[in-house]
Amino acid sequence: MKVLVTCPPMLGMIDSFRPSFQKQGVEVTAPRVVQTLSVEELKVLVPQHDGWIIGDDPATREVFTAGKAGKLKAAVKWGIGVDNVDFTACKDLGIPITNTPNMFGGEVADLAMGYIIALARETFEIDRGVRAGAWPKPRGISLAGKTAALIGLGDVGRNTARRLLAADMKVIAYDPVARPTGELSAVEMAVWPQRIEEADFLVITCALTASSHHMVNGILLAKVKPGIRIVNVGRGPVIDEPALVAALQSGKVYSAALDVFELEPLPMNSYLRTHPRCIFGSHNASNTVDAVTRTSEIAISKLMEFLYAGQDQQYGMRE
Repeated sequence: MKVLVTCPPMLGMIDSFRPSFQKQGVEVTAPRVVQTLSVEELKVLVPQHDGWIIGDDPATREVFTAGKAGKLKAAVKWGIGVDNVDFTACKDLGIPITNTPNMFGGEVADLAMGYIIALARETFEIDRGVRAGAWPKPRGISLAGKTAALIGLGDVGRNTARRLLAADMKVIAYDPVARPTGELSAVEMAVWPQRIEEADFLVITCALTASSHHMVNGILLAKVKPGIRIVNVGRGPVIDEPALVAALQSGKVYSAALDVFELEPLPMNSYLRTHPRCIFGSHNASNTVDAVTRTSEIAISKLMEFLYAGQDQQYGMRE
C-alpha cells in the first residue's frame, strides 16, 4: 500500500507520522509542497497511490478520475475546509472520502485574536519601526466596548467569539444555521449584512461556498464604518481583493490582517504587499505542533479504516 500526503502542515512533521504508516505496512510519499500541487502534478501522482491525504490542492473530478483509473481507493481531506474537494465526483467514482472536523478551532481562533490585538494596538508598526532604529509610539484603540462583526459561527467562529467576549467586546455574528447558546448567549445574531455599519472589526472565519464568495465586496465596504479593521482567517475568496485594495487606499478600511488570499502564495505584484497597515499570514492558522499531530493522526486512522477495515463507504464531509 502507498499513501500520498500533500498537506503542508502534515508534511512539515512527516517524520513523526512515518511510524504510524509503517505499522500499517504503508509506504508514504511526501512531495515538496509550498501551498498546493497543480492538477497536472496530481494527475501524475495520485494514480500511483492507494490513499491520499489532501491539503488545499485542487482535488477535482479530473484528478479523482485519473486516480480511479490507477490505484486510488480512498482519500481524506486533512482539516475542515473542503471547498477544494469534489465530493460529488468521489461518490460518482466510488472513492470513499471524508474530512477531519473540529480539529483546530481553538488554534485558528488564537491567531484571529492575535491579529485583532495587533491591528488594535498597531504592534506591527512598532516592530517594524524598532527594527529600523526608530522608537514609534502609535496610539491604538482599546478592545473593550468595541464591536466585532463575525462571519461564521462554526467551530472556529465559536472559539473566536469566546475570545472576543472575554475581551469585553460586543459580537454580532452572521451564520445561516448556527445559534449561540450557553457561554455564547451574549453573541447577537443578525442577517447578513444588517448592522454591519456598527462594526469596528470585521472577522471572517467562515467556509468558502457559493454564497460566501466575495461576501466582502465594494458594495459591502461602502456601508462599513470608516476606519474598520478586517481580519480573515477563513478563505481568501470571501473577500473581493480589488475592492479591499480600493477601501485601503481610500482609508475606509484602516488596516487588515490576512492569513488567506484569493491567490496563494500572495503574488509578488499584489498591491497589498505595499500597504503599510496590512499584516499577513501564509494560510498557516492551524499549524501548531499539537493541532497538526492530532489532525494527522485522525486523518491516518480514517484513511486506514477505508483501506483496510472494510468500513462503509463515505462520500461527504462532516461539520
